[in-house]
Amino acid sequence: MPELSVVIPVYNEAAFVEPAARELCAALDQRHLDYEVLLCENGSKDATPEAISRIEAAHPRVRHLKIGEPNYGKAMRAGILAAEGTFVVCDEIDLCFVEQFYDHALPMLRAVGGPDMVVGSKAMRDAHDDRPPLRRAATLILNGLLRIVLGFRGTDTHGVKAFRRARLLPVAMACVVDRDLFASEFVIRASRMDRRVEEIPLSLHEKRPPSIHLFKRVPRVLKSLVKLFWVIRIRHR
Repeated sequence: MPELSVVIPVYNEAAFVEPAARELCAALDQRHLDYEVLLCENGSKDATPEAISRIEAAHPRVRHLKIGEPNYGKAMRAGILAAEGTFVVCDEIDLCFVEQFYDHALPMLRAVGGPDMVVGSKAMRDAHDDRPPLRRAATLILNGLLRIVLGFRGTDTHGVKAFRRARLLPVAMACVVDRDLFASEFVIRASRMDRRVEEIPLSLHEKRPPSIHLFKRVPRVLKSLVKLFWVIRIRHR
């Protein structure tokens, strides 16, 4: 069993996934880590599945998970459940901050008495978010809604995170939403289920525009937020 599993949902990334995966594996190899990379392809309409299959055939540490429908949260959850590592990093194909995040989060998780989960925050003090203003505003609005509706006390939920798999697997299995808000529910439930969550700041610069348009996500986010309010605040589950 590897020490580290890297879970990355992938959607319509035919031109980007191969060089990004090669770069990630090279960085992990340089650190002599025992790892696996799970590329969780979910309903791509381009040649992404073929590109991932080529990577899997060429690199023994890469695994290709096929989800079958465009669903970011379902892909991430499937990757977490399939991961075999002691520690798991949930990452984005356009981020993969090995030096900035992995090099800090993994020692924290390995330490005796360390946190169960480390979240890379683009909104906390000392973080730097270089995305377009609309994307930054969307993060601030979502975080505000999570605080008001669900009592979230951190600064960020959506993005790179690392955790002890044994401690967080029951949390992932308890989540009730998928798509855009699975990552947020995962972080919020971790705290509610008495897992120790710590944040570290990130300097964020995306390597390419997002594959899903921001405004197309709004109705799904609001629907999931209402469901989480009912389940967590009203039914206390």
